[in-house]
Amino acid sequence: MTETLVDVPGAQLCTETFGDPADPAILLIGGIMGAMDWWHDDFCRALADGGPGVGEHSGKHGGTRGRRPGRYVIRYDHRDTGRSRTDPPGAPSYTGDDLALDPVRLLDALGIGRAHLAGVSMGGGIAQQVAIEHPDRVASLTLISTSPVTRGDGPSLPEPAPEIRAQFDDPPPDPDWGDPDAVVRSLAEAERAYAGPGYDEAAALATARRVVERSIDPAAAANHLLVESSPVRGTLADVAVPTVVLHGEADPLFPPEHGAALAAAIDGARLVPLPGVGHQYPPRSAWDVVVPEIVAITAPRTAPGAATASTTTGSP
Repeated sequence: MTETLVDVPGAQLCTETFGDPADPAILLIGGIMGAMDWWHDDFCRALADGGPGVGEHSGKHGGTRGRRPGRYVIRYDHRDTGRSRTDPPGAPSYTGDDLALDPVRLLDALGIGRAHLAGVSMGGGIAQQVAIEHPDRVASLTLISTSPVTRGDGPSLPEPAPEIRAQFDDPPPDPDWGDPDAVVRSLAEAERAYAGPGYDEAAALATARRVVERSIDPAAAANHLLVESSPVRGTLADVAVPTVVLHGEADPLFPPEHGAALAAAIDGARLVPLPGVGHQYPPRSAWDVVVPEIVAITAPRTAPGAATASTTTGSP
């Protein structure tokens, strides 16, 4: 596990990696205002290890016989979160287009040609956009707790639950940003309404504390709410990579119909409902489903009749 600052146009992004760079690369893309800590360390390690219950490496995907088929997992702090480039609160120096392009810029900086993208909420939207606009950089998609970035002429989708709409209409007051404990409590409490029955207060508090301890300025994350984005250049019909949609059955922001519509819009995509899960990063209670799904969708593939080749850095 290595944390580094990576230069991309207009910013430094803080990244952390798990696993062997020779294994297939998975880039984890967080939600709005989300530092990379919300992708739990143990979750990242489980992916890097090839997931629970994965058999010993047979050698058919490259590498050494007897070695587990792992993944090279990369998580990062969005701009204005964690230790990445941070602007003054209320004055972002970037656009939503920058947030959407940062995964490609990060892959460039890391020397990775193609990666498997896994995104949650806004990160799922970013992953969709990258797959549409930069298809040569994407090996597969895992879309979690998100909604289609292009709607077309499909049916209208349900609005957020009343308790979420109420937060939009009357947002809670900001914490005292000079009081780290107050900020931790505020961040953890903000998760409660979205997570629903999957809310784990102790886990939320632990992650929120790590976010606050690592962040240059936790207040700056709200800059994400101020940036504007250009329309996506293409549609979900353009996505041509293996895709799995993981969607909580108790998601109050994007009710389950959003996940179903997303899976229907991408050719060959598969929808996996997550019982008891709300709008959240995969909680530990769902890892037995989520980790194997991501491991399966990111498994190295060999074209029919092609000779088996050794795994190269970041290869799919």
